[in-house]
Amino acid sequence: MEFQTDTALLTSDSWRVFRILSEFVEGFETMTDLGPSVSIFGSARLQPGTPYYQLAVDVARQIAGKGFAIITGGGPGIMEAANQGAQEAQGSSCGLCVDLPFEADPNDYIDSKYTLRFRYFFVRKVMFIRYAQGYVFLPGGFGTLDELFEALTLIQTRKIHPFPIYLMGKNYWSGMLGWLQETAMACGCIDKIDLELMQITDDPAEVVNGIECHFQRHRSVRNF
Repeated sequence: MEFQTDTALLTSDSWRVFRILSEFVEGFETMTDLGPSVSIFGSARLQPGTPYYQLAVDVARQIAGKGFAIITGGGPGIMEAANQGAQEAQGSSCGLCVDLPFEADPNDYIDSKYTLRFRYFFVRKVMFIRYAQGYVFLPGGFGTLDELFEALTLIQTRKIHPFPIYLMGKNYWSGMLGWLQETAMACGCIDKIDLELMQITDDPAEVVNGIECHFQRHRSVRNF
């Protein structure tokens, strides 16, 4: 069987490599001086006035108060709340924005020097992980779950060094954790130790102390 070569397609894919490379370069150059950081995730749909929005403000403020920069996806909702908390503590506030039709502009609480835009989700994911000393997940949808299970998979398979992963919002996350234990683990698809990779809590102090203790023990570790 013979296949025709689409020259235009090959050329397009080749140039796409350079665009991907340029996003990596810009991200690395911008975030190199960000310092120890914590990535915070959650839904763009949870607006000010909702309990989880305020929880995100509170935990980000306390984390930033310990000297960590806050990294978010740069959008509204929980991401905005976390960036707001960072600024309230006078900490560094970073937003890794991705081109989406329903999140056109970065939120107003990101430092201008740490505002980045990405076309490719996978490049953005590298930035979240490379500079993070911990991950904090508040309630969210598919995007939040994608980031959570990506991190868990990379740690489980030893592609990156382990770091603290906290799920905030016991009422929101307990059903998922129950399914993982009662179904996925019961079928032998995951092990008990895999569930120990994440902690669930509603207490910002527990999150802050856990991340700070881990950082003090592993100060020189950087993923990827």
